[in-house]
Amino acid sequence: MTAIFASLTLHARHPVALAAWLALAGSSLAHAADAAPAAAPAASLPPVTVSASGLQLGANEMTTPVTVLEGDELVRRREATLGETLGSEPGITSSHFGAGASRPIIRGMDGPRVKVLSDGAELHDASTISPDHAVVSEPLLATQIEVLRGPSALVHGNGAVGGVVNVLDGKVPTAIPQKGVEGSAELRANTGAGEGAGVFSLTGGAGNLAVHVEGVARDADDYRVGKGWPGGNKVPGSFNRTDTGSVGLSWVGDQGYLGAAYTRQTAKYGLPGHNHSFDGCHTHGDQLHCGAHAGPGEDGHDHGAAVGDVPVVDLRSERLDIRGELRNPFAGFSALRLRAGVTDYVHDEVEDGAISTTFKNKAYDTRIELQHEPIAGFKGVVGLQTSQRKFSAEGGEAYVEPTVTRKTGLFVLEEYRWNDWRFEAALRHDRQTAKAETSNIERSHNGTSASLGAVWKFTPGYQLGTSFTRASRAPSAEELYAQGLHMATSTYERGSADLRSETSQNIDLSLKKTSGDTTFGVSVFKNRISNYIYGRTLDEVDGLQLLQYSQQDATFTGIEGQLRQRITRNLGVTLFGDTVRAKLDGGGLLPRIPSSRAGVRLDGNWNAWDGQVEWVQVARQNRVAEFETATPGYGMLNLGVSYNSQFGNGTPWQVYLKANNLTDRLAYAHTSFIKNAAPLLGRNVTVGVRVAF
Repeated sequence: MTAIFASLTLHARHPVALAAWLALAGSSLAHAADAAPAAAPAASLPPVTVSASGLQLGANEMTTPVTVLEGDELVRRREATLGETLGSEPGITSSHFGAGASRPIIRGMDGPRVKVLSDGAELHDASTISPDHAVVSEPLLATQIEVLRGPSALVHGNGAVGGVVNVLDGKVPTAIPQKGVEGSAELRANTGAGEGAGVFSLTGGAGNLAVHVEGVARDADDYRVGKGWPGGNKVPGSFNRTDTGSVGLSWVGDQGYLGAAYTRQTAKYGLPGHNHSFDGCHTHGDQLHCGAHAGPGEDGHDHGAAVGDVPVVDLRSERLDIRGELRNPFAGFSALRLRAGVTDYVHDEVEDGAISTTFKNKAYDTRIELQHEPIAGFKGVVGLQTSQRKFSAEGGEAYVEPTVTRKTGLFVLEEYRWNDWRFEAALRHDRQTAKAETSNIERSHNGTSASLGAVWKFTPGYQLGTSFTRASRAPSAEELYAQGLHMATSTYERGSADLRSETSQNIDLSLKKTSGDTTFGVSVFKNRISNYIYGRTLDEVDGLQLLQYSQQDATFTGIEGQLRQRITRNLGVTLFGDTVRAKLDGGGLLPRIPSSRAGVRLDGNWNAWDGQVEWVQVARQNRVAEFETATPGYGMLNLGVSYNSQFGNGTPWQVYLKANNLTDRLAYAHTSFIKNAAPLLGRNVTVGVRVAF
């Protein structure tokens, strides 16, 4: 085991070596497993249906890699935010903005390039605008989380060139409970932030009607960091208090269902590192001007220190979801699906007891899909998607004027199966208009996207997948019209109304082994993006950066994978890792690209006990953009254990414990705008009890 740890540390520092190591390890272990007698009967990975695939495919039928968290694995991985829940999966990291806001980053891409869905319907909040804004999705209520990497999931929007995160839940019932009533309840606590959380879910029904209620309450104080941080033991303003509740009603028949659910979420969380010493800073051409453009203290201000109390986000989101499915609606079609939602989102940023800025987002979205029966061997789905977003910001940090964004998309997805091959093709056309209501500037963008892919199961248990995607992404309203100070990220942002659509050309190649004592999945990708839109830093004054949304061709390349070797019937070891490189064509690097990672995990089970221990090594990130600083690497030791049993009446229950960062390592997230003001969580232990009935 010592040799494995040493090897992992070495390969995390050298991404090319990591790629070769994962591939060779998979090949050698697979041959060893075939040559040696197995300790137990060969195992196969259980089939998992991917709802976001468009055709209800299994995870092993996808042309590009997919991550699915469900069951006990989801219970082990869940955190307070969606980004932290997914942040340890290969190819996925998080934006990490304290404890209240964290959005998934997929293959180095975040913001509007990663679409977050609620059972296939787009979530509307303010998280794509800035990393200090929370995603209004509650991981503790999720029944399954799916992550589709790369732009191959363009049936959910051609802007999702990074990928799609689909959070499944039960708030709209799709079936009548067999026992009449079913549900679950859970209590958990965490030592790192003095966190306490409670969860419940209840579904009941009779005849053709089913009703569902669920809720979460969370209360967490400022969290502890690893030892040795100059800022102290805890991150000021890193508390998080969230309440989420939902009630849903469905009519369920023999051919499908139609239902609706109302969800309300309120949250209060702090904004660590929020800096008001930059008040009054402005631009002169492409330069920042703060006072006399002098050093710290020379103009009467210390631009490196926060002033006053830590600001607090006071958030409220209300959403009405309508979901339905009709099987065999008419001749030639096997299913008709509906997803629609209306969102009323608002959050206040409160400073020194007074509201400084208010963000509002009123939106609706509708998605209709028709899945047709096989035609000459082709099976597929056609659909229409439309949405409207009215966004506004008022107050001291209203750096984006009120905008109205309208989108309409038409798409088709087809598959064809032949012997051991599965072929897939998708086509989508979108039109977007974004109007700035104050300046009355309106910009329209049209884009057509297409993808081709294939999966070849060339021998039992092995499969090779490949895909090519050409996708177009229209610039967001913020990229077009931003103008002003953004204190949370210590930036002055300037948009450009002349931005053109991006064009992404992505190729993905994956190899999987899905059965036997050795299972693995390795994927390599290259994504070349013409007219890539990014915040280019033009100037800096004492930590405040002038970001100009600009366009330049860029290339993303990387590898991700994991390999599991079953040692005995009850014991297995997993090796995993990922790396991504992002550079601008003609020279230069992109900011906040995740560090390379590698790790090893030992898992075991005995009677009613399950457990695992892992070491994750994150490499130093010194491939940085202009005005960006390097981030040191770190290693973390984590473990988890759970005990599953039943009450006398057969009701299952579970007690679990997980301990993260056991060595209390001081660690920084290179992907975070506030990495130095809000390091990662130090040593912490989570305990919980869960009952399902």
